[in-house]
Amino acid sequence: MYSYNQVDQQLVDERVEQFRDQTRRYLAGDLPEEEFLALRLMNGLYIQRQAPMLRVAIPYGTFSAPQLRTLAHIARTWDKGYGHFTTRTNIQFNWPKLEDVPDILAELAKVQMHAIQTSGNCIRNTTTDPLAGVTDDEIADPRPWCELIRQWSTLHPEFAYLPRKFKIAVSGGPNDRAASRVHDIGLELVKNAAGEVGFKVLVGGGLGRTPIIGKVIREYLEAEELFSYLEAILRIYNLKGRRDNKYKARIKILVAALGIEEFQRLVEEEWQHLKGGELRLTPEKINQVQAHFKPFNYVKQEVAQTPVQAKQAAADLAAAFAEHQDFKVWYERNTQAHKVAGYRIVHISLKPLLGAPGDITDQQMDAVADLAEAYSFNEIRATQDQNLVLTDVQEKNLLAVWQGLVAANLARANINTLTDSIVCPGWDFCNLANAKTLNINEKINQAFDDLDYLYDLGDIQLNMSGCINACAHHHIGHIGILGVNKKGEDWYQITLGGSATEEARLGKVLGRAVPADAVADTLKTILATYLELRQADESFIQAVDRLGIQPFKEAVYH
Repeated sequence: MYSYNQVDQQLVDERVEQFRDQTRRYLAGDLPEEEFLALRLMNGLYIQRQAPMLRVAIPYGTFSAPQLRTLAHIARTWDKGYGHFTTRTNIQFNWPKLEDVPDILAELAKVQMHAIQTSGNCIRNTTTDPLAGVTDDEIADPRPWCELIRQWSTLHPEFAYLPRKFKIAVSGGPNDRAASRVHDIGLELVKNAAGEVGFKVLVGGGLGRTPIIGKVIREYLEAEELFSYLEAILRIYNLKGRRDNKYKARIKILVAALGIEEFQRLVEEEWQHLKGGELRLTPEKINQVQAHFKPFNYVKQEVAQTPVQAKQAAADLAAAFAEHQDFKVWYERNTQAHKVAGYRIVHISLKPLLGAPGDITDQQMDAVADLAEAYSFNEIRATQDQNLVLTDVQEKNLLAVWQGLVAANLARANINTLTDSIVCPGWDFCNLANAKTLNINEKINQAFDDLDYLYDLGDIQLNMSGCINACAHHHIGHIGILGVNKKGEDWYQITLGGSATEEARLGKVLGRAVPADAVADTLKTILATYLELRQADESFIQAVDRLGIQPFKEAVYH
């Protein structure tokens, strides 16, 4: 992963002291609320329903064991003993005191972390595939390009006060695990006819009040011109984006108003002044950043093991399965193939039976840090579905990793099942929410606590948001749930058929909203209908694609 140089560290350290002085002046009454508002937002600090909330950046979801231990220390010292991972792979602390935030930022700076640009109308944390670099279906590792974007966009003076927040995602290849189609800018690594790596560029995607799938603005962009083309897009948005209405200020609204052809024309015209100039990336710069993401020193299985040893390793794994049935289930559900033989990718579920999705205690953070340090090259990934990943675990160490996760209550074998849901904190924490979500999620977990039944249902993505801002991406869930308030009561609108993949699409509304106490039973009806009508090994989303929503609608509202 990337390590700060002297300039990086100085910038972050000076930013901490700058915000410390701003906070001191605000608390002393010398800095007006309206002036402090923009300053705290640019440092990741919100005022939520219950207390201040600090959002810490985890660039492209990659962080180290020492960094996770620092997050645990912050949770213990200045919060209530836990943190919350978000769909932008950041972590939030929901209970810090305002006067303590500068001290928290100082602790983060010691381990090369910060909260810069995690809020406000600026370029936010760039996200990517949580499996970057460890699967064999990518064109190239997207993380170096995310790091380059981070360096270009951090405190960029021209884009510090955009019409609205701005989000970029980078996919490493045709299998999109970064949800790039629903970002302001989506970048997909591709190869041209000559075999050169560049980018397909999409623009104008986003969810919230007006969900839109992004449109291709350029089929192939030379990699060296990444900065110049991004800058051209941002300039057009900065100049022409609406500032009179925050609900119509996102770039997706501008693209829709102008049309993709006109927007593309304006960008290309602006790009003529930028391409080939000082923004062009040199091979030296690209190589310098890529050097931070070289493959680990893997133990090559064909070299490390004789056929006899390989046979013994397989026998040892089979024996562990026989002795620990729960380990076998976890292995099948929460791990997947690695591009290097002898390794597995381990998914850590942050979706406990009766807990808030994405939450993790300080003790659990320390436990994951210990496992990463011992078994996965000291590195952890955060995912857009609010889980964690150890990407590089040798198969011979899987039993030890599972045992460590069991001890930390992090071994729930529900990855990609209905209960591996993406859920925003809702009314309990967020000022913007108008309905509760965490209580509904608990009811769903209680209703679907039979793992055999969950496994029979197969892979299903359930997303639930507490308001139209769609922080949990309910529009692109296979099943989406949107909380709405009707005369002081919580009701829930259900959508079916959404997808965040390379075939991204928005779910369709099933029908009228259902009351809070009917959500779990409504899901039971939907899933019973799926089991009745599915063909062979047809997944839920495949069945919805084939059948449409009408059979499900009839079953629910008969």
